[in-house]
Amino acid sequence: QVRLVESGGGLVLPGGSLRLSCAASGLTFSTFAMGWFRQAPGQEREFVATISRSGGSTYYAGSVKSRFTASRDNAENTVYLQMDSLKPDDTAVYHCAAAPGISTAAYDYRYWGQGTQVIVSS
Repeated sequence: QVRLVESGGGLVLPGGSLRLSCAASGLTFSTFAMGWFRQAPGQEREFVATISRSGGSTYYAGSVKSRFTASRDNAENTVYLQMDSLKPDDTAVYHCAAAPGISTAAYDYRYWGQGTQVIVSS
């Protein structure tokens, strides 16, 4: 059974940082590209970042580029999202997901985690 479990969310002040983790089990982690998506209340799910199987390629949504960094540790079956210079608009539930190849489209992702809440507020 495939499981993706996110952690690291919480309440942070504007301008602050958080590091999200996503631990994967039940799949050959290194054969999947990983993505991060987020969904704010009343809004549609949106793409945040994706990272290739090896970690050598990444792609970001324009709204987070230069502030967020995706990375992965294939030995630990874990993908990370370092979020810096956080803004109130970054408030959302963040989900990690696994896809056969790097993609910005949610429909390409086969497996999803339950999400972790990020709140950016003063």
